[in-house]
Amino acid sequence: MMKHSKVPCIKVSGAHQIQITTTELDQISANEKLVKITRGGICGSDIHYYQEGGIGNFSLKHPMILGHEVVGYLDKEKQAVALNPSKPCLQCKYCLEGKSNQCLNMRFFGSAMLTPHVDGGFAKYIVVRDDQVIPYDPQISSKVMVFAEPLAVAIHAINQAGSLIGKKVLITGAGPIGSLVVAACKQAGAVEIIASDIQESCRQSAVKMGATSTIKPLEDNTHYFQNKGYFDVTFEASGSNEAINFAIDATKATGTIIQIGMSKNNVSIPLTKFLAKEITYKGAFRFTEEFNIAVRWLELGLIDPLPLLSHEFPYQEAEKALQIASDKNVAIKVQLNFEE
Repeated sequence: MMKHSKVPCIKVSGAHQIQITTTELDQISANEKLVKITRGGICGSDIHYYQEGGIGNFSLKHPMILGHEVVGYLDKEKQAVALNPSKPCLQCKYCLEGKSNQCLNMRFFGSAMLTPHVDGGFAKYIVVRDDQVIPYDPQISSKVMVFAEPLAVAIHAINQAGSLIGKKVLITGAGPIGSLVVAACKQAGAVEIIASDIQESCRQSAVKMGATSTIKPLEDNTHYFQNKGYFDVTFEASGSNEAINFAIDATKATGTIIQIGMSKNNVSIPLTKFLAKEITYKGAFRFTEEFNIAVRWLELGLIDPLPLLSHEFPYQEAEKALQIASDKNVAIKVQLNFEE
């Protein structure tokens, strides 16, 4: 244990303030495991912390280790594992109702929601609770398995929508999450999957992940508004006010909109149109059992996420990786290699 007491990690302390430093490793209790991290994926929240020193209403109060998309192996057994970044309390009313993503005392990797902040997984070694450790077949590449966390978000979103068999589906915002929603919708039996994004590269990614066609948001798409809308279900993954309003217009009467994308600003919607069309509007936040499902989907090869992987860097080049990941004209999904 002592040989791992100080381990290299990636910390953010404010906007554009990234440091490769060391951290004291937590002592391991009876219900915890020591995991050697091999690979991590850079998420949109990591980019927000790097660019803005916070996300939404939560600002950094002190340095914090980034990262919640990580895989590795158990240090003693050499078993490959995916790490669920959610650490619910298991005791509050939501946990007891099976809604652990709404936990009142959630500790989520790399989050400044609480003070002291919850450190993330961008470190050579971390200590995690037993139930956060999901073993997987070591023959599966870590490049693939590190997509488990964003795929879990996508699967949770489609679960919020109910059955998609034979449905016509729209995804607004085709970044990594939106493109994984495309793949999940295809797996769930949607018959038509259309993705919308301003970026050409994102639209191309959506097609690679299974979209039947794409929409350019700045063009005339009003034909989707005819007869009170075209799509049975819309997954809104951008957080854009314009995209949300487009979703309300393009989703058919009595259809469903699942909101995945976040915005730090309030949005306005055409309330009369929304209620007159009797649209069901639901949020989709993180995941519960879907993380385990995502690991199994990737293990079975039901989804190939690698078309989304655009860049890889050794963890020592974290700042360069974050800069690249911040440029949506260049990057889709960026990963960090902790084995180098």
